[in-house]
Amino acid sequence: MVIQMYLIGSFTSQEEVSVKRFSSTLREGNVTHHEYIQVGKGRDVGLNQISMFEAKIANGNGEQTLSRDIYRLGHRFDFFRMLSCYFTTVGFYFSTLVTVLTVYVFLYGRLYLVLSGLEQELSQEPAIRDNKPLQVALASQSFVQIGFLMALPMLMEIGLERGFRTALSEFILMQLQLAPVFFTFSLGTKTHYYGRTLLHGGAKYRPTGRGFVVFHAKFAENYRLYSRSHFVKGIEMMILLIVYQICGHTYRSTVAYVLITASLWFMVGTWLFAPFLFNPSGFEWQKIVDDWTDWNKWINNRGGIGVPSEKSWESWWEEEQEHLQYSGKRGIIAEILLALRFFIYQYGLVYHLHVTRKTKSFLVYGASWLVIVLILFVMKTVSVGRRKFSASYQLVFRLIKGLIFLTFVSILVILVTLAHMTIQDIIVCIFIFMPTGWGMLLIAQALRPLVKKAGFWGSVRTLARGYEIVMGLLLFTPVAFLAWFPFVSEFQTRMLFNQAFSRGLQISRILGGHRKDRASRHKE
Repeated sequence: MVIQMYLIGSFTSQEEVSVKRFSSTLREGNVTHHEYIQVGKGRDVGLNQISMFEAKIANGNGEQTLSRDIYRLGHRFDFFRMLSCYFTTVGFYFSTLVTVLTVYVFLYGRLYLVLSGLEQELSQEPAIRDNKPLQVALASQSFVQIGFLMALPMLMEIGLERGFRTALSEFILMQLQLAPVFFTFSLGTKTHYYGRTLLHGGAKYRPTGRGFVVFHAKFAENYRLYSRSHFVKGIEMMILLIVYQICGHTYRSTVAYVLITASLWFMVGTWLFAPFLFNPSGFEWQKIVDDWTDWNKWINNRGGIGVPSEKSWESWWEEEQEHLQYSGKRGIIAEILLALRFFIYQYGLVYHLHVTRKTKSFLVYGASWLVIVLILFVMKTVSVGRRKFSASYQLVFRLIKGLIFLTFVSILVILVTLAHMTIQDIIVCIFIFMPTGWGMLLIAQALRPLVKKAGFWGSVRTLARGYEIVMGLLLFTPVAFLAWFPFVSEFQTRMLFNQAFSRGLQISRILGGHRKDRASRHKE
């Protein structure tokens, strides 16, 4: 800010300033006085704030990719300027998307090799089993996947600028500060929002807050923010890795499995639990109890007009589907085609049950769909019974639930005794039906107008709520288990904050405890 004032000299009072200003004006003189006001802008320093900012930028780059401007720039630039434009705008996000898609292709390709029997046949071939160069190549591939060589350019850059000893020390410090966890989690944020914008459009402004982030984010808040971008994809990859191990453990060594899937398990753990790891006081038991109460209240509240997404799961679920309502036909078709991967996965896994291993008939796959339809019918029956009989006819409703439970137990006992169904088969059945139901749910959301006309939208909402509850339990259980151990919270405090702040936080806890003891004594 620049203010021109007619001043002469340095004054100690407002009266002298006025007199000298008047005197300077009479003599046609002036003095320019520069006054500066320093304003500091808030920065995104919390994980949730950074993720919302990256989501906003990824959405914008997705819209740029679909625009004519990038197309025209790409045709009018020379080769080097075109590379510079690509790398500094949409290229970074496109390469990120390709990286995550490569992980999916790798996982589903490996699963196809296992379910089709090709991996077992290839492992028994003498030309492949005794091929040492191939084994060295696979081992080096796993080494690259873990990510050590990906950090080599960074080490070289810091080493050339500040010395290789400094580069090595900073690299070790980054590992201790869990930098790979943060950047792997950020990879999922960019990929999800950039890919969704390419399919459906709908970039929008996302307020980040930029507040002081030494506060605890509730479990429901983290779930709302990262459910579709990280948690769903992380659970999908985890199921694929478990199935890959179950179906191939008879002929594959543990070392080979670890070398192939170590980096993928790291990505799964990062995408599922990084929000809680970087959340202040994320492993304090009292905070966990409060988070569980808030989560139950949020997941069970009914939505409606004027109910925000922070108060009700139904309102949040409706907001998460807004991009499908304004999407074009190509986006809807792409969404349905992507959901078909769960049905292909189901088709391959059904024939690996101990009960169906001796038959390859297509009727087995049809029988699996019949079981899915029966499960959905039972869920619909329970939902209708709860709505109609739970208030007035509680005894009838309990009898219906008891009859359903006894029928399920009887069928399970018959399968175990007569068809020799094993515990592994039961686990595999769960891994068959859960992803298939999720695929049906995605297709129903994409075809929302048709499902609403058919009158099944309430059933879709009930099924979606059940999946959300299961995912919430899968995420909350390990966090609550770790919260039992006090040293986990201490380790998290040391990791997130510097030593001075950590020491001050510990002292404040001790003093707070003494104050509570004194207050209780005074009350007594």
